[in-house]
Amino acid sequence: MKAQSNNQRTGQIRIIGGQWRGRKLPVLTAEGLRPTTDRVRETLFNWLAGYVNHARCLDLFAGSGALGLEALSRGAEHVSFIEKEPAVYRQLSNNLKTLDATHRSALYQADAFKWLEQQHTTFDIVFIDPPFHHQYAAKALQHLVDASCLAPEARVYLEQEKSAPLPALPGVSLEKEKTAGEVRYMLYHCTSI
Repeated sequence: MKAQSNNQRTGQIRIIGGQWRGRKLPVLTAEGLRPTTDRVRETLFNWLAGYVNHARCLDLFAGSGALGLEALSRGAEHVSFIEKEPAVYRQLSNNLKTLDATHRSALYQADAFKWLEQQHTTFDIVFIDPPFHHQYAAKALQHLVDASCLAPEARVYLEQEKSAPLPALPGVSLEKEKTAGEVRYMLYHCTSI
């Protein structure tokens, strides 16, 4: 990692599939920011292979934007990115411009829960990768259901610490689950919302 003049340290993410395959993009290091690893993203997008093309996606707690950017690279119609931290938001905005992806995306600097409370849009795929140790994952899933933001047959990817309990909601069933180190990642399928 290298230091920037404003004392923000940067790393990078690599897009692993689709039109931007192999592209490396800078990301800031910030407290709680853990870009989803290449290995986990590869597994996730294998799970989503039949669903991403032309999907409307939401990258909640976007951080580096690795999940939403990967979806755009693989043919998603549109991705909404929600990121609260100003410096991380600015870097993600720059990366969307670098990829010339602003016409297929929307980036909001907002608290994820407050943003969800004001939504009337439905999404085909939602990525939830919040900071760990706050029980945000289950809360975000509940907010999505309460706000009717999930399209029929929507898929919801959820990443949380391995020790956290699995979220369970009526009409949302666990389809796939794996662990990598201290991370548990899951794919949920909305069946009757």
